[in-house]
Amino acid sequence: MAQPNSGIASEPMTARRARSRYRRIVRFAARQLVSTWWFELMLPRLGLRGISARTRTRRLTLIARRFHGLALDLSGLMIKLGQFMSTRLDVLPPVITNELIGLQDEVPAVPFDAIRALAERELGVPLEVAFSWVDPEPLAAASLGQVHRAILSPADQEFTGLTDVVIKIQRPGIDTVVDIDLRALRRVAGWLSRIRLINRRADMPRLMEEFAATCLEEIDYLNEGANAERFGANFADNPRVRVPEMVWERSTRRVLTQEDVTDIKITDLEGLRAAGINPHDVADEFARVMLDQVLMDGFFHADPHPGNVFVQPLPVAPGSSEPTWRLTFIDFGMMGQVPAGLAKALRSTLIAAASRDGAGMIEGMREVGVLMPSADTVELERAFIKLFDRFGGLGFAELQKVDPQEYRAFAREFADVVRALPFQFPENFLLVVRALSLISGMCSSLNPEFNLWNAVEPYSAKLVRAEGGNFVRAIVNDGLSTLRLAAKLPKRIDALISRAESGQLSVRSPELERRTRILNRTLRRVISAVLFAALFVGGIVALERDTTLGIVLLAVSGVPLLHALFAGVFSRRSPLP
Repeated sequence: MAQPNSGIASEPMTARRARSRYRRIVRFAARQLVSTWWFELMLPRLGLRGISARTRTRRLTLIARRFHGLALDLSGLMIKLGQFMSTRLDVLPPVITNELIGLQDEVPAVPFDAIRALAERELGVPLEVAFSWVDPEPLAAASLGQVHRAILSPADQEFTGLTDVVIKIQRPGIDTVVDIDLRALRRVAGWLSRIRLINRRADMPRLMEEFAATCLEEIDYLNEGANAERFGANFADNPRVRVPEMVWERSTRRVLTQEDVTDIKITDLEGLRAAGINPHDVADEFARVMLDQVLMDGFFHADPHPGNVFVQPLPVAPGSSEPTWRLTFIDFGMMGQVPAGLAKALRSTLIAAASRDGAGMIEGMREVGVLMPSADTVELERAFIKLFDRFGGLGFAELQKVDPQEYRAFAREFADVVRALPFQFPENFLLVVRALSLISGMCSSLNPEFNLWNAVEPYSAKLVRAEGGNFVRAIVNDGLSTLRLAAKLPKRIDALISRAESGQLSVRSPELERRTRILNRTLRRVISAVLFAALFVGGIVALERDTTLGIVLLAVSGVPLLHALFAGVFSRRSPLP
């Protein structure tokens, strides 16, 4: 069976092929944006919301299928984007994740002759000199490189103590491909930044630059090797985590040689059960290890998709308390770092979530920087309390059993509250969100009944100890907060009474404000439609007596027509409210 065209050939990419690749990515994004705009925004405005709802599943499936084909054909960063979306089982509908899940294993390989030529240029010697044996068939083909099994030369075996290794070799021309893909994605990010629903929540160009910096670091294999050693040092005392040893003598910026640690893929449920390993236990341990990285170490693996995590069975003597398996992480090109301030804020937010503390969640979100300081959070706190009361403690499988009408009603109400508040994505947050989202997605694939609350609750005690807190300190802090509030209360009550007496007191309701905005927008569009009709009819009538005046009126009538059709859909980027 012929392999799809990877979009990355062994010869240098010509200017014509580079332009073609760029245009394919941009055209694909443009078509999907226009389709989404038409079905999700325009049809409901025309009273055809039912058509939009009935065709949504089929449209999402078609978009995912088309992207799957595009990613396989082009490879590069398109594969990485698809792999990320395929793991979002907790957010994206199954019609999308099911279409993209194959991208974890379907990346087409580069012919070995091209790989050999690049490796020998980098190492400065023929492969037969550097290694006793190299398998020409790739062990794995990734979006930016591919991996081949090998055996070290006798001299290197004696020096390193290793025999079996894997060589990770970049795809020829990948630097050019990454540059083209980033330019295309930057253009798409610019388009997204002009859509009001997006630019009010996120600075897409800035997020794109953060993603670009991460990708450029990922194609430097010396950086990846250093990351692996740092990661291994953080888990040196944890017998449940394994990191491959690096062979620096046979590594360069584009070639990385490391210990062969391949074993049971973490999502291979049959393989795990055959080895006597419970996938549910693996899910729990994976969640603990990931939370340790993000919240305790501040240095975490930001790309732990199923192809980068293995489970290694261990021989254990009868009666021993040693673990019978351990997690093995590979591919440390995409790593994230959590600044001290952000780590503390994330810990506070997680503790609040574990304790079902709505006010604490809001305070933690402020500390993280997701919620702007000016936000009025009374309605949001009520929404969190309702969320915890109704859905708190439910696992992924249990949520799927909730009455869809009830779930949609609550989601709509919660979304209305969120949309009324100024949110943003702070710096250094993109990879944190990615890593945390993978926890739920990966663990749900191992255990459909996985409950993230159960993983978080015992963790909160560890976080409190890490913060150096104790119950006495917490009680003292709560007492001081209460005293400060009590001291400010008379002045705040007096100010409230003064505002009420002067008629300046107002009560905000996000739902009422939303409906008022919709009504105002509708009235403005109706006025534009009436004005268009008047100018259009007037132009037709005037054509019989004064051709010039008639043409002018018909031309001018297009302005209110455009406003009536498209008002509120697109806007220039504006500061957050």
